[in-house]
This record gives sequence, structure tokens and C-alpha cells, in this order.
Amino acid sequence: MTFLNVVLDPPAYGWSDTNGNLSKPTPKQIFTEFFSRLNIFKNKKNWLPFYSWSKVLISVPFLMLFIFQYFSWSLLAVAFVYSMIIMGTHGTIWHHRYCTHNSYTFRNKFWRFFTQNLTISMIPEEIYVVSHHVHHEKSDMPGDPYNASGGFLYCFLADVNHQPIAKDLSEADYQRAVKLMVNTGITPNTYEQYQKWGSIANPYRTLLSWLLNWGFWAAVFFLIGGFGMVCAVFGAAGVWAVGVRTFNYEGHGKGKDMRRDNYDFSREDMSINQLWPGYVAGEWHNNHHLYPVSARTGFLPHQFDLAWCYIRLMYTLGPVKSFKDSKEEFLEHHYNKK
Repeated sequence: MTFLNVVLDPPAYGWSDTNGNLSKPTPKQIFTEFFSRLNIFKNKKNWLPFYSWSKVLISVPFLMLFIFQYFSWSLLAVAFVYSMIIMGTHGTIWHHRYCTHNSYTFRNKFWRFFTQNLTISMIPEEIYVVSHHVHHEKSDMPGDPYNASGGFLYCFLADVNHQPIAKDLSEADYQRAVKLMVNTGITPNTYEQYQKWGSIANPYRTLLSWLLNWGFWAAVFFLIGGFGMVCAVFGAAGVWAVGVRTFNYEGHGKGKDMRRDNYDFSREDMSINQLWPGYVAGEWHNNHHLYPVSARTGFLPHQFDLAWCYIRLMYTLGPVKSFKDSKEEFLEHHYNKK
């Protein structure tokens, strides 16, 4: 069995049924698995998904204060731009194109740290990166951690139910998992620490990093616009963190073949290009599945790619040392031959 078949912790309902088809759990099974895996009193190895959803819950009071005490149309505009565009684009730049696919490289560690902390921290790198490698290996097949054919809840709660790494990896397989995280800059647990915590990331270092990130941005936004702006942007960050969990269900056609001829050129999976994620986050998803390591995925004239704009600007200014761009290859092998 290959490494990517075992690196993720399988849910109680399994990846596939006895016939090898996708195991489609009921909503009850999904919620039972979700709350079981969030229970840190049952097993402290559940700390990482618990930590991830704790950020969302802590953002709720900020959102409520913004809505009921500090609401203004100008702050609503700030919240919209911050959550939909800035947070979305940063997720593409950092978690997706750099941490997972190494589509560009930084000149030094400072610029990696700078880009990592460009926004309020919400999604743990480990939850995203390792599982995303599996997603590309098994797109829309049993074992894909956010297989759209499993339904909305299957995807929406995948960060808890399907994306954490397995808790019983051999030392060799654990070191392979660590290598998948090398771009994140996270100091990994030793194998002995992994056996204790069930994760690559260390909870103490992770908690410190979170507090420093949130403290810094709270101070910045307070100085810019007072506590009202703090509430607006932190509440918006929580909204984004919930909304982004719906993306792979939508981005893979809600479990149906919604690919369009002469537009969605990757035929190895059900991914589709969508205007909204494309424009606000640079996430032209079918293009990405066609060329996963490309730092640009907006290949067609109308496919504006804001994440690529950041990467290209940083290359021009110097912080980014190199990048991979598959646009010319796409045009030669796909678009110009349609």
C-alpha cells in the first residue's frame, strides 16, 4: 500500500465499501465522527482539529459585536474585501501554491514568514497540506478527503473527519509526512512527540504562533480603525474560514460532471473553473488540476489571477526567487488546439 493511501486517519465509516466504491455516510454518521474527533478529553491527539474550529468559534463574538454594536456600511465593505478577497487570495498564495505545491520559492525565510502572516491565521497548514496531496492523488475517488460525491457535509466537515494525519504511522511514513510539510517552515515534532500528540505540528509552538499572529493584527487594526474595525475583520476572518470549507464541494461540481467543453480542460477529475473563486482568490480550479505546480492558474484572457499578481510582483521586487508558470504550455497543448 502506497504512502498516500495510509497517511490520513480514515473515518469510522471508511473510505470505500466492500465493492470498492465510495462509502457515503449518513449525516448522522458524519456528525458523530465530527464530534468524536473534536473531543480532546477523549483523546488529546484530537487537538489540531479542535484548535482549528476553536479559532472559528472565537471569531463569533467579534462578528456579533460588529453586527450589533459597531455596524457601519464602511466597515461592512472592509469586512467583505478582507474575507472574500484578501483572506481568499492569501489562502491560494500561501496554503495552496506555496506550502502544498511549491510553485514558487522565496529568497529567504523572512519573506516566507512575511507571506505566511499576511493575514489573520485561521487554517492550520498541517490540516491543509498533507490532505491536499492525497486529494490530487485520488481526486473524486475513494480516499479523496473531500470527495464531492460524498455530499456537502462530507466536504464541509472534512477538515475534522478526513484530513488529519493517521495516528499510527510508522517512523518511516511519519518522516515522509514531515517532508510534505517542509515548505511551511513549521518545526515538526519528533517521532516520539508525534506518538504523543498525533500530529506533525507541536501544540505549544502552534498556540504561541497563533497568539502572536492574532495579537499583531488586532493591534494593527485597532490603530487603523479602533475596536470596531477589529471586530469587523476578525469576524470576517471567521466567516471566510467557514466559507472556504464549502469550496471543494462546489469546485468539483457538487458530485456531478459539470465540466464544460473547451473551458474545463482537465478530464482526470470533476474539477471546474468558476468565476467567483477565480476572481476573488485566483482559484481557477480545473486549470489548477491540469497544472498543479503552476504559480499561475488564470490562463485565459478573462481569468484574472490575483494570487499570481502577488507572486509576480514579489518576484519583480526580489522576495520571490523563482516560480513555475504553465500558461504557455496550456495555450500550446490545450487552448490553441480546441
